[in-house]
Amino acid sequence: MRVIAHISDLHFGHEDKKVVEALLADLSSFPLSLIVVSGDLTQRARTSEFIAARAFLERLPVGYLVVPGNHDIPLYNLLHRLSRPLERYCQYITDDLAPTYQDSEIAVLGANTARSLTWKNGSLSNKQILNLSQKLQEIPESVFKIIVTHHQFLPQPGKRLQTVIKRAPLALQTLESVGVDLILAGHLHVGYQDDARTHHPILKSIIVAQAGTAVSTRYRGETNTYNLITLEQNSISIMVRCWNGKDFRENSTSNYIRKGLFWQKN
Repeated sequence: MRVIAHISDLHFGHEDKKVVEALLADLSSFPLSLIVVSGDLTQRARTSEFIAARAFLERLPVGYLVVPGNHDIPLYNLLHRLSRPLERYCQYITDDLAPTYQDSEIAVLGANTARSLTWKNGSLSNKQILNLSQKLQEIPESVFKIIVTHHQFLPQPGKRLQTVIKRAPLALQTLESVGVDLILAGHLHVGYQDDARTHHPILKSIIVAQAGTAVSTRYRGETNTYNLITLEQNSISIMVRCWNGKDFRENSTSNYIRKGLFWQKN
């Protein structure tokens, strides 16, 4: 069994410091194997914001895997945005834009979906999809395989026409063929979970878990949340931990059981 905390959209520069401290305390109360940070560590990719984000990461109770988001690329400095989009991210956070974590039970691979030429939407290139596939093929089938991106593969419930990550169908079919069972993402500041086949019916079954904004004040209909995910080879439990003004508490839990080729909500 492995326990992962999935946090996203920190937006340092617009963070609530009280929520930051409560999140760190809550994370420390669980036997975590890994913390996944799915992008937008900063609000405007300023140096001071990256320094604050780095200080936060260094306080996490266990190791972490992090990918950038679109807000981690400068918005107003067009020259910097086009020529050196992730320079500060690489300087202050990590220069590994395709991070990997693996132990005897889980493998977690991150991919950068932020792009200079789009202000909001995300993309996976053909090369990135191929590289993920090649890495995953080398991992035993007995290991639970997880992908982390900033941008979403599934639209928000009730918004089926909402833009999803570019090349999502190709990426999902490829990832499914090499045994991926779970995708973690953020971007929308709204938490939800579903099977990817609800929007991409050509698939057999991949569970997608979106995380809300963990510590920022940039709410979009819900308060600060993060996902606490418990994994076994044939089961996934996703608990949404929600800020209630005092601390983080369980808001809801979704359980999935593998039945043959498919994940079924229990």
